[in-house]
Amino acid sequence: MANPQTDIYTGFEPELGGDLRHEDADRSGFEPELGGALRQNAVYVDESVCIGCGHCAHTARNTFFLEESYGRARVVAQDGDEEVIVQEAIDTCPVDCIAWVNYTDLAGLEAARKEQVIQNLGIIGDGSTLRARHRKSREHKKSDGEIHNHS
Repeated sequence: MANPQTDIYTGFEPELGGDLRHEDADRSGFEPELGGALRQNAVYVDESVCIGCGHCAHTARNTFFLEESYGRARVVAQDGDEEVIVQEAIDTCPVDCIAWVNYTDLAGLEAARKEQVIQNLGIIGDGSTLRARHRKSREHKKSDGEIHNHS
């Protein structure tokens, strides 16, 4: 704030510094003085290559998650984690399916992904469905006399 008596800035005012102090300054809310930072690139997962290991989702929990239907990684929030954490998640990927892309390319990549046919990788979770199916199959075979106990 300016000194109300002299209308002169002292440099000790609690406002944003430098050029951002002027009324015509273009403010976004991501200024370093406010703790923000603008990312130059977006993160993208090529789901057709992803094997669903979950390393990225465990490393950058606010950025990645495993999609339930197909068991593949997906970005949930571009600004979920710090860039260093996201880069660490990218580095942990064993099949290199995660990459930094230009924000202008992201919309096209996402549109192309919607057209992809993605195969289910298997069971996500604790496997209880598979165990129930296996138990039912064993009970069916046992009732038909196909299972023999060799004592």
